[in-house]
Amino acid sequence: MQQTENLNIESFTPMPTPEDVHARVPMSAAAEKTVVAGRRTLEAILDRRDPRLFVVAGPCSIHDADAGLDYARRLKQLADEVTDRIVVVMRVYFEKPRTTTGWKGYINDPRLDDSFHIEEGMIKAREFLRAVNEIGLPAGTEALDPISPQYLGDLIAWTAIGARTAESQTHREMSSGLSTPVGFKNGTDGSVDTAINAILSAASPHSFLGINGGGNTAIIRTRGNRYGHLVLRGGGGRPNYDTVSVTIAEEALKKAKLAQNIVVDCSHANSYKKPELQPLVMTDVIHQVRQGNRSIVGLMIESHIEAGNQPIPADLAQLKYGCSITDACVDWPTTEAMLRQAYRDLADVRS
Repeated sequence: MQQTENLNIESFTPMPTPEDVHARVPMSAAAEKTVVAGRRTLEAILDRRDPRLFVVAGPCSIHDADAGLDYARRLKQLADEVTDRIVVVMRVYFEKPRTTTGWKGYINDPRLDDSFHIEEGMIKAREFLRAVNEIGLPAGTEALDPISPQYLGDLIAWTAIGARTAESQTHREMSSGLSTPVGFKNGTDGSVDTAINAILSAASPHSFLGINGGGNTAIIRTRGNRYGHLVLRGGGGRPNYDTVSVTIAEEALKKAKLAQNIVVDCSHANSYKKPELQPLVMTDVIHQVRQGNRSIVGLMIESHIEAGNQPIPADLAQLKYGCSITDACVDWPTTEAMLRQAYRDLADVRS
């Protein structure tokens, strides 16, 4: 008999189960308090029981835990300053989708050397999330696969589904079972239809194959997630955060009989991937809120300690501290200025 399966598989490396990883990096009381409070607050904002805006701010991706926690401590102090008008969630992205090839993120390649110690990356990712929550910041992340939530989902307060995966049935089904509010990004062409269909799908119960805490294949049956919402990130060569684009998105949500909850991503196509334009995007969006817009509930900022980005050098000792190795970010002083200006502008509007 000729072999007919696994023809292109080199090997199978055992992975510790979610239960094993949880046991090694257990939830702490302080982290649990932050997660629960973060989720309830975001739900209240989406339900219009809390008038504040939420802002998801942080590095494009985490690659250095020390620099990431340095950023988190700074962000916590800033979050406390603006908390009566703005709820700050730290952007903690571990997995990076790639058009062709490239570094796939902290979980897949924590050593940044193409050694792909995923079992090590998962432990490090969980340790990092626990530390961020213990600082007192709720964490937001992008869900790229249906396996990782079993390892990390208890430490997440907000989840994004990217423009490339919002159309995926797998990601819609997974989102229907997540314990967090989920933001679905519009398609790379700028259309909101895919994201709206994803919100509708994720709100319904689903049954699909996945794994349980013991690492066994299981049929996962979900209840549906009613906290799906739209994230505008631009696309098709143009931004879509302007008043006209937001109004069109509102009308599409209304037609679909969905809550008019919109988050604006200040990065990606909305700023033409030029980080120096992110403050202008945020200023424009806050102006819309000041003018009476009630559908915009949040914003996203790609921000790190240092501005811009850098390639991964052959000698990792040459990496610049606190600087992104994926998309370019605004620096910390700019982040402070953006959030403090938004706080001032929201006086008597969202508090």
